[in-house]
Amino acid sequence: MYVLIAPCIENPAYRARGITTDEDLDYFRRAVERCRRFSIEMVPLPCPETLHLGADREPGSFVERLATPEFAALLDRLEEEVRAVIRERGEVPLAVVGVDSSPACGVTATYHSPEKQPGRGAFLARFPDIPAVDVKEFARYRVYLAGPLFTEAERTYNLVLRDLLEAHLFEVYLPQEVGDTSHTRCREENGTIFAQHLRALEEIDIVVAVIDGADADSGTSWEMGFAYALNKSIVALRTDFRAVGHHERVNLMLEESAAVVTAKEDLPGVLGSLLPASG
Repeated sequence: MYVLIAPCIENPAYRARGITTDEDLDYFRRAVERCRRFSIEMVPLPCPETLHLGADREPGSFVERLATPEFAALLDRLEEEVRAVIRERGEVPLAVVGVDSSPACGVTATYHSPEKQPGRGAFLARFPDIPAVDVKEFARYRVYLAGPLFTEAERTYNLVLRDLLEAHLFEVYLPQEVGDTSHTRCREENGTIFAQHLRALEEIDIVVAVIDGADADSGTSWEMGFAYALNKSIVALRTDFRAVGHHERVNLMLEESAAVVTAKEDLPGVLGSLLPASG
């Protein structure tokens, strides 16, 4: 299992002078961490811009700096080299992890001209048969799994969801695995558990919330609201067929703050899994 990655994700020195922010570096670091966490091999692509213009170069668009016959010939050669690597490995990569805005390795946006345009960069456009994901999306893999945890059935179901998400390369924080869940815990333990859950909600990328029942669990609802206030992505799972109104399945505040799915098998796709739905 491997991904092709833009080489600047491992070594930002490949980027043009002055364009790399601290936020970029954080995303690069987290993308590398995800690969290490799930034993995904990183196979770096060659950097066409560095090979053509040198390492210490000014930023510029494709039209300004790269629209030459020499650069086109370089892309021809580099594409064949990459495809030879894929053939030698005998399996296609999970994806190409690119860096948006890059004239060569952009995924959904690229500076083809001085104005950013939608679409892949010139190098990644050579591989339309391979899924591509921007490094900022690839780095968003930490999930807080919110849901009721008071019965054996609820805790067992949470473990099923945890295993499903981890099989799709998401790291899951599961509250029921933190601290004493019994009704006899003391106030000090309550405060410790609350603080740990709060810290986890601040650090994760996505909340997956189980909102089954005649009304959603109160703790889960609070976690969803807090995550929404932090501008976190929220995906709510409701397998319960009951509805509270013509246009509401459970609660409009919860539904409007989240993407709602009705089957656990739909979660990986909504979260942007790189693996097939049956994986």
